[in-house]
Amino acid sequence: MTHLSTIIVHYNADELTQICLRSLQQLKTDGIDHQVVVVDNGSKEALRLPKALRSKGVEVIRSDSNLGFTGGNNLGLRHAIDHYKSDWVLLLNNDTRLAPDCAKRLLAAGQTAGRVGIVNPKVYFTAGREFHGQSYRQADLGKVLWYAGGSIDWEHVTAFHRGVDELDRGQFDQDTQTDFATGCCLLVSRQVLETIGLLDERFFLYLEDVEFSLRARSAGFEIRFCPQAKVWHDNAGSSDGAGSKLSTYYQTRNRLYFGAKYGGLLTRINTTRLGWRFLTSGSSAERAGAIDMLIGRMGKRSVV
Repeated sequence: MTHLSTIIVHYNADELTQICLRSLQQLKTDGIDHQVVVVDNGSKEALRLPKALRSKGVEVIRSDSNLGFTGGNNLGLRHAIDHYKSDWVLLLNNDTRLAPDCAKRLLAAGQTAGRVGIVNPKVYFTAGREFHGQSYRQADLGKVLWYAGGSIDWEHVTAFHRGVDELDRGQFDQDTQTDFATGCCLLVSRQVLETIGLLDERFFLYLEDVEFSLRARSAGFEIRFCPQAKVWHDNAGSSDGAGSKLSTYYQTRNRLYFGAKYGGLLTRINTTRLGWRFLTSGSSAERAGAIDMLIGRMGKRSVV
């Protein structure tokens, strides 16, 4: 029987985490030995689950400090491998809800012939959480795509989601390879983890999934987009939100770091230009991100 561990990083968002766990209770897991590990990532108050969500299949472990997306997930990954010898691990944002057959479809895609090491589902915005909700009919909410595969634009030093903001009309219904897997809901095999290691904690938050995917691909693993597996995502529901100072700082710093470390000559030139623009005309969060990347201050940083 395949052992699957689902890792959820929780941080001061009890209601979101409980909604996510209730979604996991509805998963079809026949033929799967499924364990949920909730990492309480230094929340102000320790997470206490209601009785209806407590079972031997749900374990809460706690970090005394906020380790970020990278460190929190790495704590869960180590725990899953050491304690449960998991064959596959699902990294899952706590502001998500899964279709009942999601896990089975992801595992089926991961266990096909070839060297598949990472699988992503089709991810929708949770109804009412769309970037441009006023652009859609009421009946279309919940059918707007957030992720249908990922592409890396090396020229502009950025990574983007295919299909984002598009109404799902079946245009992304083909099982395909993808440049990177989003950490929102990422199924990874133990073989990948044993080969390339865990998430890079220098990123702390944002672009760590792109960097992890690049290392996996460089090691010869395929990253698959499985459109039959479906997830709904609140989009930054568990952080300060897209566009916040925190988000802007980490995205700026990590984008520059990623381009400088992994890009070719043209990408590194464009990364330098981009960094200069952030330094000279960027917001305070962009300037701070560029300065910290330049002097090598990575990991968790204070954002003011």
